[in-house]
Amino acid sequence: MQAAAYIFIHRKWKDDKNHFEEMIDYFCDIGEPLQLLIFPEGTDLTENSKARSNDFAEKNGLQKYEYVIHPRTTGFTFVVDRLREGKNLDAVHDITVAYPHNIPQTEKHLLHGNFPKEIHFHVHRYPIDTLPASKEDLQLWCHKRWEEKEERLRSFYQGEKNFHFTGQSVIPPCKSELRVLVVKLLSILYWTLFSPAMCLLIYLYSLARWYFIITVVIFVLQERIFGGLEIIELACYRFLHKQPRLNSRKNE
Repeated sequence: MQAAAYIFIHRKWKDDKNHFEEMIDYFCDIGEPLQLLIFPEGTDLTENSKARSNDFAEKNGLQKYEYVIHPRTTGFTFVVDRLREGKNLDAVHDITVAYPHNIPQTEKHLLHGNFPKEIHFHVHRYPIDTLPASKEDLQLWCHKRWEEKEERLRSFYQGEKNFHFTGQSVIPPCKSELRVLVVKLLSILYWTLFSPAMCLLIYLYSLARWYFIITVVIFVLQERIFGGLEIIELACYRFLHKQPRLNSRKNE
């Protein structure tokens, strides 16, 4: 994930804001197509998180939710505004996920084999020119989407366990049942053989052991010293382009 320049956060806005600025401005400056996946809720839906969400709703005069929790709009509006300013945003995709049968809540459920039998996705694409311009209106826009999610999931779970929508349903031709089955079987075969093969390679050959040890040491040290590969990449870009801070131009 560091090599792919993921944006790591501390979940505290005062600590994350500057890092967000630098990484997003970097992506905009290099003109690299960007897909940024955001969970504005900040956590998953549990009894505790729902109780905190309801407390927040009561204090702010908002609707209490049953199937979602209230989003945190600060990060969302900042990312949209920054990408829009850098001309690196063409649309926002609103994705709602539903589980018609079982919902694994923790890793313990997965270890017990309690995998979801089906996962349903509802995707709505909003072109950038349809989004509000001001921060306040963008926050209201985000809250409106969550109101729609609540109603959509309510209809899903209390109805036929299927999403109802107006528009065109598109199934990519590469996603045939046969292709999915073949890829699934090949993936299981590959990872079943790959893991023990690597362990055997490390056990039998000293060169493999040294390669493994040196790689682990390098990755641990660079993260402890520099903060991660993405930070090194950012610093190299600044040095090569003589930019002390990527966002200084935008802040002037």
